[in-house]
Amino acid sequence: MTSYLIVSATEAEARYVPAGLPVVVTGIGKTAAATATTQALAGRAPGELVVVNIGTAGALRPGLSGLFTPGRVLNHDLDAELIRALGFDPEELIELPGGDDVTLATGDRFVADPALRDELARRADLVDMEGYAVAYACRRLGVPVRLVKHISDAADESAMDWPSVVDASARVLGAWLEAELAG
Repeated sequence: MTSYLIVSATEAEARYVPAGLPVVVTGIGKTAAATATTQALAGRAPGELVVVNIGTAGALRPGLSGLFTPGRVLNHDLDAELIRALGFDPEELIELPGGDDVTLATGDRFVADPALRDELARRADLVDMEGYAVAYACRRLGVPVRLVKHISDAADESAMDWPSVVDASARVLGAWLEAELAG
């Protein structure tokens, strides 16, 4: 039987996770997310465990709204081409089986600038600060992962309203978990 571990950056995003589903709150950013995910998985046999990373995301393109399960996640604030030029594979893009035809860009920069948003929109559809790190840790440890992201803003100045809109996103994420995993 499959068991799930829910991973979220903040308690606010995980507020409506159904009872009985274990939750790890990582903190904000790639380093915190990778460390907390690795700690939560250390010593566990991969077996039937699936990690589900829930959270909010910014829309990089007009008209995007709702909930997505990205099929690809990109480490956007990494100089991948320069690292490749040095002869190393930066592994900046991870394919996520079973996801939507959506690319999530993850980076440590909080995107509230339309110019940065538009630059990222050339490579991705959504942006967050933890998804890539959770996916990378899971891949390294042989644990399947799903990313479930609800759009909270347009990755512009509206992102600064996140504290006032996170509860609505958390409700949608909780309902998805209830329907997909707990039901």
